[in-house]
Amino acid sequence: MSKQKGKKKKGFKHWVGKAHLWLGLASGLIVLLLSVTGCIYVFSQEINGAIRKDEIYVPEVKETRLPVSQLWNETQKTLGDSIIINRVDVFNNPEKSVRFFCYKAAAQKNSIFYFRNIDYYYTVYTDPYTGKVLGIYDEKKDFFNTIKMLHWSLLLETEIGQPVVGWATFIFVIMLITGIILWWPKNKAARKQRFKFQWKDTTQWRRKNYDIHNILGFYISTIAVIIAFTGMVWAFTWFQAIVYVAGSQSITPPEVKREQSVFREKSDKDAAFDIASQITHERHNTAGAFGLSKATDSTGVISAYVQQYEGTYYVNHQLQFDQYTGKLLNERLHDEKNFGEKLITANYDIHVGAILGIPGKIIAFIASFISGLLPITGFVIWWGRKNKKAKPVKAKK
Repeated sequence: MSKQKGKKKKGFKHWVGKAHLWLGLASGLIVLLLSVTGCIYVFSQEINGAIRKDEIYVPEVKETRLPVSQLWNETQKTLGDSIIINRVDVFNNPEKSVRFFCYKAAAQKNSIFYFRNIDYYYTVYTDPYTGKVLGIYDEKKDFFNTIKMLHWSLLLETEIGQPVVGWATFIFVIMLITGIILWWPKNKAARKQRFKFQWKDTTQWRRKNYDIHNILGFYISTIAVIIAFTGMVWAFTWFQAIVYVAGSQSITPPEVKREQSVFREKSDKDAAFDIASQITHERHNTAGAFGLSKATDSTGVISAYVQQYEGTYYVNHQLQFDQYTGKLLNERLHDEKNFGEKLITANYDIHVGAILGIPGKIIAFIASFISGLLPITGFVIWWGRKNKKAKPVKAKK
């Protein structure tokens, strides 16, 4: 028999295995980093809430709050002229302080790194009853913000880091699919054995590592794919468009009205801002919180973002007000959005599991943790096979 005839034909699973191996080696480190940072960030709201408790909650609840414009102006005076407030968040919970955000990007991007292209990023907590600033936090180098930006773009500029993260995530999805193809048993008898750990005292660590890689990988694959897909929504505009079209059953983008203020030379903008705040509160007094931003030019509007449930973003409403009079110009409720828009809006809450509350976050944490184990256990399997010691040949008697 010739060598050619003696060669076994390489089947489908052989090439699937090759793809699984080389794609895994190419993306493993990034997948590990994304998984670890995802694990850490899942409970960032809860941990920060505990750390900043004295600033988030007021010392004493009083009968009346100061006008939002007064709180804005007094907080701005405390910060000085070098730090400018961009937005205020007002909570309907009377025990909570108002929260101001101050963010400024560098005038010119002269670096590929995230930190070097930000002038400042602060969160300020102010007592709504007294106007006293309770705490100022530098978010630029905050631990959880650093973790978030590592996860978002590897601490690189978004235009550079996000595609890298996106393609690594895309490869991870292929890895999950090819892994299941390779592992999936041929018959029912084999299937029963592969769905659970069957370790004995004599089971070697290499076998345990192999089972951890395959069995845990199988069980978290559905959740991991959902987490990966929601990550890709941010990384790729084309993928976000696919999600929108699939959800809305339409290729037409949603029409969002951009209102304009009617310029008035003499007007009380602070009074208009307070009117906008009051109208937002009255129309959405059951919401968790709402954020207000001032107009950026002479025809711009006061923008309000209503967060229906505190801690999540999947239900929200937008309002626009005339900056000179506080008149409501437009309101877009969550129920007016099509399903494609709602799906995109819910993307963050799905990604971190917050859409299901604490149980959802726990599921996301476990799935992320196991996702981080996959490149490690996979590498150990590959290394073990590559450096497999040949069995000693028995001497003939």
